Amino acid sequence: MDFNKQYIRAKEQQAQKHKEVDHAESHDRLPPGQTETKGFPILDLGIRPSRDRYPKWTLEIRGKVKSPVTLTLDEVKNLDGGPSTGSGYKITADFHCVTRWSRYDLSWTGIPFAKIIELAKPDPLAKHLIFRSFEGYSTNVPLEELLKPNVIVAYELEGKEIPPEHGGPARLLVPHLYFWKSAKWVNALKFTDRDEPGFWETRGYHNYGDPWREQRYTYD
Repeated sequence: MDFNKQYIRAKEQQAQKHKEVDHAESHDRLPPGQTETKGFPILDLGIRPSRDRYPKWTLEIRGKVKSPVTLTLDEVKNLDGGPSTGSGYKITADFHCVTRWSRYDLSWTGIPFAKIIELAKPDPLAKHLIFRSFEGYSTNVPLEELLKPNVIVAYELEGKEIPPEHGGPARLLVPHLYFWKSAKWVNALKFTDRDEPGFWETRGYHNYGDPWREQRYTYD
């Protein structure tokens, strides 16, 4: 993959130089150290799928599960009734980026991640999930964080198909963690009994990523 190496290096340097946390005051729904934006900044590794790839998109579910399966986009949508019935699962959520911007009240439609868990039937030993994306990106999230009702696999943004720059055709949304945990273009997930730090976690980012605790980077 032809990643944006300059972007990656800049982010690594940022993680390396932040050895101490400057705990700013938190204001209601804005986590400490964050600034609200009315826009929706686009940050990625420089590689995005084109829309002509959308019909070929699948979600592979594997690892420590009783029912490994690969789903098409329509099959994912139908896990919760699908848009044809008007019953897609809708959330409105705030999002917090490690680069210190926060965006309020974005509206998404998708399926609750609980539906994935219900379908896959994970082994009792499975405690973590590793998400992988179109461009080779990966990130890790504890299973317990994915059981929360605001976690979804999204396929619509503001009532429309998610554009490629924001992670379409489908992306993970974990709004209560920093945004890098909400993998764009997610196409595979693995249930595991051990943690496996992902792309940014191995490059100096915090393994957990709670914005309210300012878990931005791994500190020495």
